[in-house]
Amino acid sequence: MEAWPGSTYPLGATFDGNGTNFALFSEGATKVELCLFGERGHETRVELVDVDAFVWHAYLPNVGPGQRYGFRVYGENDPAQGLRFNPSKLLLDPYAKAVEGQVEWGQTVFGYDFGDPDSRNDDDSAAAMMKGVVISPFFDWTGDRQPKTPYAESFIYEAHVKGLTELHPDVPEELRGTYSGVAHPAVIDHLVKLGVTAIELMPVHQFVDDSTLQEKGLSNYWGYNTVAFFAPQNTYSSTGERGQQVQEFKGMVRALHAAGIEVILDVVYNHTAEGNHLGPTLSMRGIDNAAYYHLEDDDKRYYTDYTGTGNSLNVRHPHTLQLIMDSLRYWVLEMHVDGFRFDLASTLAREFYEVDRLATFFELVQQDPVVSQVKLIAEPWDVGPGGYQVGNFPPQWTEWNGKYRDTVRDFWRGEQQALGEFASRLTGSSDLYEHSGRRPVASINFVTAHDGFTLRDLVSYNDKHNEANGEDNNDGESHNRSYNFGVEGPTDDPEINTLRARQQRNFIATLLLSQGVPMLLHGDELGRTQGGNNNGYAQDNPTTWIDWSKVDQPLVEFTAALARLRREHPTFRRSRFFDGRPVKMEEGAPIPDIVWGRPDGTVMQPEDWDSGFGRAISVFLNGGGIRERDRRGEPIDDKHFFILFNAGDEPTDFTLPSPRFSPEWDVLIDTAGVRANTDPIKPGDVVTLEQKSLMVLCEHTLPEPEVDHSVAASLTAQANPLHPDDLPGKSPKPEL
Repeated sequence: MEAWPGSTYPLGATFDGNGTNFALFSEGATKVELCLFGERGHETRVELVDVDAFVWHAYLPNVGPGQRYGFRVYGENDPAQGLRFNPSKLLLDPYAKAVEGQVEWGQTVFGYDFGDPDSRNDDDSAAAMMKGVVISPFFDWTGDRQPKTPYAESFIYEAHVKGLTELHPDVPEELRGTYSGVAHPAVIDHLVKLGVTAIELMPVHQFVDDSTLQEKGLSNYWGYNTVAFFAPQNTYSSTGERGQQVQEFKGMVRALHAAGIEVILDVVYNHTAEGNHLGPTLSMRGIDNAAYYHLEDDDKRYYTDYTGTGNSLNVRHPHTLQLIMDSLRYWVLEMHVDGFRFDLASTLAREFYEVDRLATFFELVQQDPVVSQVKLIAEPWDVGPGGYQVGNFPPQWTEWNGKYRDTVRDFWRGEQQALGEFASRLTGSSDLYEHSGRRPVASINFVTAHDGFTLRDLVSYNDKHNEANGEDNNDGESHNRSYNFGVEGPTDDPEINTLRARQQRNFIATLLLSQGVPMLLHGDELGRTQGGNNNGYAQDNPTTWIDWSKVDQPLVEFTAALARLRREHPTFRRSRFFDGRPVKMEEGAPIPDIVWGRPDGTVMQPEDWDSGFGRAISVFLNGGGIRERDRRGEPIDDKHFFILFNAGDEPTDFTLPSPRFSPEWDVLIDTAGVRANTDPIKPGDVVTLEQKSLMVLCEHTLPEPEVDHSVAASLTAQANPLHPDDLPGKSPKPEL
């Protein structure tokens, strides 16, 4: 096999139209062999004799797309020193752009003999290993435009490639569960109908199916077990795995962009599928174990585990950081994705031990001209000490707001809690983000996500039901902040089902009316259930797939209507926090940008916030108080809104505010289905809000009165002057 010296950059396998350059980093290696595999599995080894700055490289002029390959890396095998080189183990290129096959579990893919972790096993693993694939980088992106939707206008839809499409009746059977299935018009039309601006795909980087799950008849459905950070998962391809998965993924992105929908990837750079010291030798462990992984200082046989998966990537090492940054840039520049959600992102801030918001990784992202310009969403925690970092990520980042989820769940199930906490979450969580110069959009608001109950299960189960996971129901979160309304699971009781349906609408309405960026779990708008399983990571079956034959169509319409309301009214998607100051004069009376009220029509007082007195509260949102300009620089002016919340178990009467807030009110949303689309309601009227319900009222615009310029009209006005007590704002007690 003819081989030329090649280049140290870029790392991985790069086809230039004539041949392929191969480059692999390994600081501790003494020899590296490139292994090429023919159609019948025959292996041809090519020694990489050129090495510069610990990068081993060669250019093969006759190798092109579709070629399968791997590496064998020679060096010292001393686990106590963190050295696990073993050329009998075929290793997957960390920079592989595509992967063929799966790992066939058995002794051969482990570097030690079962039962003796300190031993060395020299069985050849090639036949059992997945292989890297050389790909063609060329794709017709003509006409593709990334939507670049501002955060404030975003509505994120978290979805699983397979779960979203596997049972969709309008998607051809051969496309279900694939990238092409997501790109199918039937799926895209549903997303457009909902008003979704971005789809956040659960892991699509090539991952490994755990042997322990396979032995139980289960699989790694979620995919948080990455082995190749550049390769799209081959099992999601309908066209093949010799590089076709790359083309298909790009086609999906292009189709979603054409519909105005961004693509955000859930990425897992905190650990890999190789696990702890008892894990297999698949890639980085055998390439340069000490460089790629956090190892324990006192005994380098063992891995520091901040992730609960057995290992953590060593982000203090420059080549590990390069791997992450190269991967991110590749997905933006070559695959045209629009952003990333970083799984267990706190781990990426652990250069040494503590979580450091000034860590090198964040500095690299900050200065990178490509990565810094896309959406960056952190899951701001890990399982290590001090790992819960909600509110503490750098200003450029947004965060999954776990406190929003917990507070909103507690409010609607009627927990006695400080109303100030709920008010803060509804208005963008300024207590978490304002101190670092961030804005409401730093908060990615969600009530449910892939990890936990679906929305329907949240209102149907008090307890988790994870028996199918094979762990005696010990896995998954036990404190779900859920409420089943008196019956565990499905019921024929019409009253309970009515309350459950209402509660789902309450959660969706709260989510879409809160300041910040809303994220909806796929299928929540359809009434999807997992039968009470709150940890579906291993359930690649109808438990987790959306059943499109059982769609809650009224809930779909409700969700679409709320999204449309949010989209049409910037009052619900401000870019700045409320400050409570007057912002507009209406006939002489200053009106604050936000006013919180009690049901009796009086303004909330400081002592009310922490009294735990109630489960009912109202809020006035000043549509003229946005203090923002549109993209053309024009001041934004919107209507006023008044929102009523009743999380209690009994109906509650609310007194509407005085005329200075609005001459009349239109009821736009009533989750109890009682008052919506009725005649306008007048100031001072009393509105009864049903138990567990929410109402949205919008300022009713009266027609402009005809001005009477007659002398008689002027004399009448002089004869009947307004009494000072009748002027707005002159009430002896604070009233709305």
